[in-house]
Formats: sequence, C-alpha cells, structure tokens
Amino acid sequence: MTEQDRSTRYANAEDRARAGRYEEREADWRQGAVVYQVMVDRFAPPADLDARRHLYEAPKRLRAWDETPTKGEYVEDVRLWSHEIDFWGGDLAGLRDRLDHVADLGADVLYLNPVCEASTNHGYDAIDYLRIAPWLGSREDVTRLADDLHGRGMRLVLDGVFNHVGRANPIFRAAEADPASPYRDWFEFGERFPGGVRAWALAESLPELVHENPAVTDYLWTRPDSVVRSYLRDGVDGWRLDVASDLGFRFLEDLTRAAHAEKPGSLTVGEVSAYAPEWLGPLDGLLHWNLRRVLVELANGRLRARHAQRILARVYADADYEHMLRSWLFVDNHDTARLPDAVPDPAAQRLARVLQHTLPGSPVVYYGSEVGMTGGDDPEMRGPMRWDLLTPDNPWLVLTRRLVELRRTRRALRVGDLRWLDTDELIGFERSTDRVADAVVVLANPGDEPVTELVQLVDSKLMHVLVDALGSGARLHPVQGMVEVELEPHGVLVLTPRTAEPGGYEPFKRVQ
Repeated sequence: MTEQDRSTRYANAEDRARAGRYEEREADWRQGAVVYQVMVDRFAPPADLDARRHLYEAPKRLRAWDETPTKGEYVEDVRLWSHEIDFWGGDLAGLRDRLDHVADLGADVLYLNPVCEASTNHGYDAIDYLRIAPWLGSREDVTRLADDLHGRGMRLVLDGVFNHVGRANPIFRAAEADPASPYRDWFEFGERFPGGVRAWALAESLPELVHENPAVTDYLWTRPDSVVRSYLRDGVDGWRLDVASDLGFRFLEDLTRAAHAEKPGSLTVGEVSAYAPEWLGPLDGLLHWNLRRVLVELANGRLRARHAQRILARVYADADYEHMLRSWLFVDNHDTARLPDAVPDPAAQRLARVLQHTLPGSPVVYYGSEVGMTGGDDPEMRGPMRWDLLTPDNPWLVLTRRLVELRRTRRALRVGDLRWLDTDELIGFERSTDRVADAVVVLANPGDEPVTELVQLVDSKLMHVLVDALGSGARLHPVQGMVEVELEPHGVLVLTPRTAEPGGYEPFKRVQ
C-alpha cells in the first residue's frame, strides 16, 4: 500500500483535522529553514592577499588568513577600536566559489552580516546603504550571489542596520556640519549627548536615525527605490534586522509591510533580546536571544531540566507558533563567544546543538561552527574560517550534517507541531505531523549524573520500537504508552519510529 493510499484510507479524526497544515507550512520557505551565517570578510581567503591591499587604506589593516583577531586599542581620530578596522580579505566572489560547502551542509538560507559600505570590518556603521563595500564587491555581485543560491533552491538574507549609521556617512556629515542641512532633522543633536549626537548604546561612532521623520523611513523602506525594497528587487529574499527592538513595534510593522509589498513571502527577522510574543506579528520571526540563553544556561548546568522545560513550554505557548517556526534559533554568532568557549564541556555542547536543531524554529549555523571553531568574546569569535578543519571525520561536521539531514527527512522537525513530555530530570518533547512516519521524540539529560526515568509518550501512534536517529544504536520499546529511558550525563536521544520489521510485519499498516 502506498503512503497516499494509507493517508486516504486510514486517516483518523485528528489527522483529518490537521490535513493540509503541514503542506502549507512546507510551502513557506521561511518556516523551519536551516540558516548558514557568514561574515564575508572572514569566510573565503582570496587567492592573492597582496593584490587586494590597495582596497584597505589606512587606518585599515589587512591581516594574514592564519592570524587570529585580538582586542585592539581605541583610535580616537575615527572613534573606533583598532580591531574593527582589521580585515582578512574575503569577498563576495570568493563566497560564491565556496557555495558548494554551504549547499553540501544542507542549508536552505545564506545570511550575510552587513555588506554595505562602512568604515569597519563588521559593517554595522553604514556609510552608504545602497553601495556594497568595495573590498567585498558590488551590487551586481549581490545579484549574482542571489541567482546562484536560487539556482540551488536556496535563499539570501541580508543584515539591515536601520537604527543608526556610521559617523563617516555623508548624510550624517552634512547634517553635523550645517544646521540648515535638509538632513539635520534626520538626527538629534545636542550638548547633552556624548559626541554631540544621540548615538546607539552611547557609541559615538553610531549616530541614531530619527525614524519619526518620514524622510528617513521613505529612504530606508517606504519608497520603491528605498534600501529595503531595492535589494529585494535585486534578488535578496529577506532582511535580518539589527537591534530591531530599538526600532519599536510600529516601525517594524511598517518595514515588514513594505518588504511584503515589494516581494510577497519575503522575510523580516528581528534581533530582539526580550521576551518574544509581542514582537511576533510586527516581524515574521525573531533572532531568538531568549532561547539561546536558555540553551546555554541549561547546557552549563545553571538551569535544571524541569525549570528549563517550563521556560521553553511558556515561550512556545505564549507566541504564535507559525512565527516561531520562522524564528532563528542560534547558540553562537558574531556577537557571542563561540559555543566551545561558552559551553566548555563537549558533551554539553552536543546537547545544546541537538536541541537547537530539534526545537521548533530555524537553526542558524554560524560559519565554522560546523567544524568546531573556537573563539571567545569580541573580536575572537569573528576569526577567519578554518578550512583546514573541514575533514570527513571531523565530529562536529558529522553531527551537523546528520542533524540537517534529519530535518530534511523528518518533516516534523521542520514544520511539525510540538508537545511536551512529563519529565523530571530530563528535557522531553515530541514533534509530530499527521503521519506517524514523521514523528520524532527528543529526550535529553542536561545533568551531571546518569538518569533513568519512565516517560509517558503523548503521541497515540507511538506504539512500537523507537530508534535513535543520531546513530547511538539505542532502541526504546513503548509499553502501555510509556518508555524507560536511561541517559548518561549530557546524553541526548532523537528517537524515530521503526515502521516495518524484517519478514514483512508492518505495525503501522493501518495507521496514517
């Protein structure tokens, strides 16, 4: 009997009530996508660093690819730290040459840290939003990259830094120099502000824009030739919005509406460190700092299992679930220590990564995480990509590929519903659709001691052998709806139902 025959003939009342839900979610590329994050300057080494040296005028410095970023000194003349103007020479053309790696991992979305012209290597201080930093390439290179990705069935998301600009931005310079400038009211000047202008987080190099001025929002996202809309027309598929909470609910809603008007189905995902629910709606999804904190604290033993599970359950219960599927789940990025530095125990690191890839949402792989790159606080976590670690037997690469492949083969991990299990010292949840073959049960022991627990399953269809999809060889046998689980410290299982037995026995032959 084919899967279609089984679905037509043996769907139960609950299956029929959910019919079409998962197909609709699968049709939305933003839900459950695997995201790969790249800082272009640090990703692909150029063939000849010296030939590019002219692009990095003093006080910028071009470093060798095998150098590690280190904390620098404050440069008063440009109001920047010296490590912000150290460059490693990566560009968009080099990134395009390395897309096979991103595709081989199974990523659905490529997300780039800011690529517009800026004074710094990180690009969060725009000089010209509409121009690409010359050391990275051009607008045409962005379009070519988008075309390459689309040809592979992938999407491109850019980083939008629309709360503030860099001090070297010509618009700001004109406003600062002339009180009669038409740009004067794009900023708020005054002696009470350090550096003479309201700035983000009191950083004098980052003067904030006054979004209450319609000319500012027209320039950024409202007009057809605005920053947001013009890049979407160039082939970009969405925006990750830096410090989105500083923009506030109203302007985020306006920006999202403008993006959707220009390109229906485009993505706005906002960086918000506060509790999520009220930000979902004005945005399509969040860069979910709250969940990152829970996973790291859990892995480090600062949150016990029951406490962490209550927090997680509340997060997902309070928020709109479709928006949570579009939200980005990360455990490290360009603003945090890399996971091996934040969570020193390798088994605890593994637990955090497995939960990141199995909870509802879109997991983000920060470049180099897939090969176990290390790096502490800024700027160490922004080191150049360690291509020398890309070997077939690298355990982090093996784990990443396995987790991403699981998301491809088990649609419950991408777009399925979530139900929590009643556990004591374990984290436990199920992801499910209307098909038993999709089901996944995740059980994790975040503690420092072995745990044995009886766990009640809540999926009525799970009545046969469950096998660990992570390759441990573990098998659990549900008995009267319960399984007995034994997990070592920081152990984690991703269990899937075995739907057929040797010899032809099919325990689910009359179950969708």
